[in-house]
Amino acid sequence: MNQDTTLDTATRRRRNNRLTALALAVVAIGGASTAYWLLHGQHFVSTDNAYTAAELAQITPAVGGTVAEVKVSDTQTVKKGDVLVVIDPTDARLALAFAEAELDRTIRRVQGYQATDRSLAEQVAAHSADEKRAAAQLAAAQADFERAGIDLKRREALVGSGSVSGDELTRAQNAYAAARAALDAAQAAATQARAGTAAAVAAQEANATLIVRTTTDTNPEVLAARARAEQARVDFERTVIRAPIDGVVAKRTVQAGQRVAAGVPLMSVVPVGQIYVDANFKERQLEKVRVGQPVELHADLYGKSVVYHGVVEGFSGGSGSAFSAIPAQNATGNWIKVVQRLPVRVKLDAGELAANPLRVGLSMTAEIDTRSN
Repeated sequence: MNQDTTLDTATRRRRNNRLTALALAVVAIGGASTAYWLLHGQHFVSTDNAYTAAELAQITPAVGGTVAEVKVSDTQTVKKGDVLVVIDPTDARLALAFAEAELDRTIRRVQGYQATDRSLAEQVAAHSADEKRAAAQLAAAQADFERAGIDLKRREALVGSGSVSGDELTRAQNAYAAARAALDAAQAAATQARAGTAAAVAAQEANATLIVRTTTDTNPEVLAARARAEQARVDFERTVIRAPIDGVVAKRTVQAGQRVAAGVPLMSVVPVGQIYVDANFKERQLEKVRVGQPVELHADLYGKSVVYHGVVEGFSGGSGSAFSAIPAQNATGNWIKVVQRLPVRVKLDAGELAANPLRVGLSMTAEIDTRSN
């Protein structure tokens, strides 16, 4: 009996020792976890809901036409300025030739306006001289008429006394009539000269409105024609479509011989050297997150062996659900609160990205160090 009691006591003691050790281990682990959280863990927030993205360059033609050549294919790397697509330039070349010919014709027409202005100025001067000459002739005719009238009156007064013969009176009357006719003709000529001068002045003023305060180069007609020619030249140059950025060709849909319209997407160029990460954090994780904080990332493509470093570049203007095609209607009576996620944009280190390239849409894990505010 005593031996059994001793065995039970020893068993209980061993069990108590194990429980005590387990309790101490749990306390130690809990303490270590608490210490780790207080000293380190609470300063980091992480998510595996993160994906690579980039500002894609969508390639669209600025002019319509038939595709003559397609110089690139999907997955091909291109540099800024490389030729991607060539549109048949025949129509654009003809339009350019017509616009340039129209510009030359407009310049000649405006130069004609200027020559006409000089000619009209000379005509105004000539008509002014004619008007002055007609005025002088009118004055002479007026003097002759007055003198003929005085002579006629004198002879008419002397006819009764017989001092003036009938022939002499007749000559005086004829001279008076001739002077009267000459005066009428001079008045008509003066009126005509004034009208000619007025017409020449009006014609000069009308022509002057086409060139007033301008030169050939600054004339509105020339400027409009030059703009049309420049537009035609730009349209001709746009038949060759070039890469706007460095990147990789994706989603190529265009084929040689295809008729395309302006603005229709032909392909995209992905700037793989400028890829960033959209990390979707829960709203409760973002209390201490600030722009400029360091971020450590891993890509599922490479695993834990490759570490990317970046910084928080900004926050989206709304949660993912706010921009969904059918946003949640939280005003309904059966509303259930759901924790939202806000996209945080992370800029990657360019050197690390060049060493281990990424593509758009790959899964990432991101951890932000919030200790720097």
